Amino acid sequence: MISTSSVSVENFFRNAEKNVHLTEDRKNLLFKISEAIAKEYFKSGVVNLNFICTHNSRRSQLGQVWGFYAADYFKLNVQSFSGGTEVTAFHRNTVKTLQKAGFDFQVSDFSHQNPKYLISFSGNRKTILGFSKRFDHPDNKEPFIAITTCNNADKNCPFIPTAIERFHLPFVDPKVSDNTSERRETYLKTNRKIAAEIYFIFSKVKKLIS
Repeated sequence: MISTSSVSVENFFRNAEKNVHLTEDRKNLLFKISEAIAKEYFKSGVVNLNFICTHNSRRSQLGQVWGFYAADYFKLNVQSFSGGTEVTAFHRNTVKTLQKAGFDFQVSDFSHQNPKYLISFSGNRKTILGFSKRFDHPDNKEPFIAITTCNNADKNCPFIPTAIERFHLPFVDPKVSDNTSERRETYLKTNRKIAAEIYFIFSKVKKLIS
């Protein structure tokens, strides 16, 4: 599976940052996440982020992919992972919206239930492996800062004993649009919002450690 989008990831990323409105409360939360990342960066020289949502199929996958890109864009030694409390699949609509943003997807390990994808972007040979897994899967390096992305109550998110810190950063689940005519735009809206917020976090980390 190969992206045919003419959009560059960099343009999508920068336009998202410019065009997505963030409330002051949201900015304050994002800045707290940036401070925690910078603190760990000073301490260890590398930071692992684990984006966590129930099914690890949509929002947490978007968080991981944009974290992967942002680390390269801002030249930071930050590694992004994702996981859930259940294993499902990297949803096909999530794959499609990331392709629209310019990412390339190659099937690494075919499975009807849970295929694995090598994800990359133009101008960089680095890849990440995308597939649905639990948040404590061996591929997710520890220790990590946990960022939970479900839009249910924070108290319903899992206890994560291996997390250095945990932040609840909820996003509306785009799955409500599955099998509707609004699917493409709903997923793009979520994609842009997550890209914009990852831009905010990583740009602040860059300033804090400089």
